[in-house]
Amino acid sequence: MTEAVAFPQNRSCPYHPPTAYEPLREERPLSRVTLWNGRQVWFVTGHQAARALLGDQRLSTDSTREDFPLPTERSESLRRQRRGALLGWDDPEHNEQRRMLIPSFTLRRAESMRPRIQAIVDRLLDDMIAAGPSAELVGAFALPVPSMVICELLGVPYGDHEFFEEQSRRLLRGPAAEDIEKAFRSLEGYFGELIETKRTDPGEGVIDDLVARQREEGRPDDDELVQFATVLLVAGHETTANMISLATYTLLEHPARLAELRADPGLVPAAVEELLRFLSIADGLVRVAREDVPVGDQVIRAGEGVVFPTSLINRDDSVYEHPDTLDWSRSARHHVAFGFGIHQCLGQNLARIELEIALGTLLRRLPGLRLAAPADRIPFKPGDTIQGMLELPVTW
Repeated sequence: MTEAVAFPQNRSCPYHPPTAYEPLREERPLSRVTLWNGRQVWFVTGHQAARALLGDQRLSTDSTREDFPLPTERSESLRRQRRGALLGWDDPEHNEQRRMLIPSFTLRRAESMRPRIQAIVDRLLDDMIAAGPSAELVGAFALPVPSMVICELLGVPYGDHEFFEEQSRRLLRGPAAEDIEKAFRSLEGYFGELIETKRTDPGEGVIDDLVARQREEGRPDDDELVQFATVLLVAGHETTANMISLATYTLLEHPARLAELRADPGLVPAAVEELLRFLSIADGLVRVAREDVPVGDQVIRAGEGVVFPTSLINRDDSVYEHPDTLDWSRSARHHVAFGFGIHQCLGQNLARIELEIALGTLLRRLPGLRLAAPADRIPFKPGDTIQGMLELPVTW
């Protein structure tokens, strides 16, 4: 077996897995990596094994467990906050929490938001084009689109979206534990006040639905309400923003694939699915075994950590032919970009629709869109479990 490499690693190219992981692709389904604190954990690179293990409730997502593997030193600061989120619970608690939220995230509800998402995208592009012929796409478009959408979905005032963008950036990009703690306190304080307001002045949104449910059934309690709102906000807009910017960069670096989309806009939904597989921005789902779990001729022992590198799982060549190439004609729907099993992303229906509208409209309205700087000089996020562009200068 190859000597355990460190996890996580920087990507040398923003849309390809780290080169240090390349030897591990041949050790499917399991190999080993070393975390920042010297702990060795299992590294699942096989697609079939990953889906089986992500759906196996013998693996826990409870990050407050002493044996839970923390992928980065910064993760220490997130232990307390993640315990209040959907990702921080196992069944039966997780099932109860998810049941309270599912009605707000159905495909039907996501589809009903198409007109509003289209209006948001068009307004932002109107402003960007008027100020053109160049822009920094992350700040002008990629981040504001999901920020405004999630604010509308949750039922928070439109004028507060800049506050949410700032706090989410601090949570997901700030290296200092103090910054992470301050961001959570700011968000929790804000949502605590907003929930009180909605008890006497209700509106339309997920938070309003949950407040009404609390009044009728006694659940969720106040702490759960605040925690739900916080995790939905963060998960709902920073990750989608990363996909918009990184997908745009990737398309501009693959002109033949870009030309196919411009020639046939009907390919956009398939392209979104393939880009989700190809980019795998949430590149490092983490679990810990609650009991021994056999995998082929190997055994994950109770208390051992397990990491799921989605960028490798989604490029398993036993499932995807020529996995390192973009192909709009392939069936990519079995990817694990949104996870798998009981913790699969609750907002994936909304995310797909946002990506379809944002990317499709961007390509239609800016047929001359191109990078405004050499591709190798455009900064992207350093190695962590969430990938994305720091800036994306474009012109048209």
